[in-house]
Amino acid sequence: MRPDWLQPFTLALAAAATGYISWSGHALALPAAIAFPALWSLAHSRRAASVVSAAYFLAASRGLPQGVAAFYQSDIWPGLILWLVASSDFVFVHVALWSRQSGGWKALRYTIAMVLMALPPFGIVGWAHPITAAGVLFPGWGWAGLAAVTAGLALMTTQYRPAVAITLAGFWLWSAAFWTAPDIGRHWQGVDLQLGNRLGRDNSLARHSDLVATLRSERRPGSTFMLLPESALGFWTPSVERVWRQQLAEADLSVIAGAAVVDREGYDNVLVRVSATDSEILYRERMPVPGSMWQPWLAPIGKSGGARADFFANPVVSVGGQRVAPLICYEQLIIWPVLQSMLHDPDLVVAVGNDWWTKGTAIIGIQRASAEAWARLFNKPLVMSFNT
Repeated sequence: MRPDWLQPFTLALAAAATGYISWSGHALALPAAIAFPALWSLAHSRRAASVVSAAYFLAASRGLPQGVAAFYQSDIWPGLILWLVASSDFVFVHVALWSRQSGGWKALRYTIAMVLMALPPFGIVGWAHPITAAGVLFPGWGWAGLAAVTAGLALMTTQYRPAVAITLAGFWLWSAAFWTAPDIGRHWQGVDLQLGNRLGRDNSLARHSDLVATLRSERRPGSTFMLLPESALGFWTPSVERVWRQQLAEADLSVIAGAAVVDREGYDNVLVRVSATDSEILYRERMPVPGSMWQPWLAPIGKSGGARADFFANPVVSVGGQRVAPLICYEQLIIWPVLQSMLHDPDLVVAVGNDWWTKGTAIIGIQRASAEAWARLFNKPLVMSFNT
């Protein structure tokens, strides 16, 4: 007779391997996540389901402790605590919806778990969502591809899982054989920077002049819109606006770059468009990073600070007559911002991040892979710009 702990232990090992492989920072590895609902459904108890869920999520988000330590320049313990706290949301939803019953009832309950982890409030930390694999399995299928993956993931919890797994694996192999990265938007160019934690913290005239010089040197023929990373412009003030408009004089160029707009209550993490003739705040981030940026507990205790979250605001913005879906950093890791934007049928997707703190982790690779997968699912051009 097998010991009682063997089956949960085996499922947990498989779940950890699934999380590690699928969220390794490579787009073509994302479909490995389709194994998770099968492992969750095979658990014989809520305790086993909790272990399986925790193993998957912790392995998928393994870069968080090291990233938090680098961001706050502290030891590993704050990152470990945040890592465990973040996993509790995912574990709670999947444990609460686990059932001993099989068949359609379990598939329905897993579908509810998928929806809850895609939308606020649970979706605020809805990382490592298996549905992200839709863009690799069914590139160009759009909403039909999303529906197909949703149905496939639900059926992975039933007795039909072998047939479903073989079918989805076939689509995975076909996609891998013919995979191409998303197109780059016409007349658009993303510029990656390697300025570390200096980006956005040095607001001197020399720093802004250096950024403009970088753009001029990197600019390709035909580029009229150039994208810079999150926080590239630092604090957006009238003085900074004036410097950039002067620096771009006589250049037929619009720069879209990250900045922060500060007031008495806190700040907005934004994308700004600036050219020689005018400028505008283009986009306000819908979901800043919880904890380090978004701190909703400050207002009830009468304190100011933290970034505002505009959960369902400005899903698309207009740039040069094109409808653009912006995704800033954390928004590339969760589900509802990109799906809300796709409901408005944008012409292209832009993804930016200031990821200097992710060195030695797969976080920036996961962000890029997620953005690529969503762009391929809906067949949209993708322009990216990251600072490392």
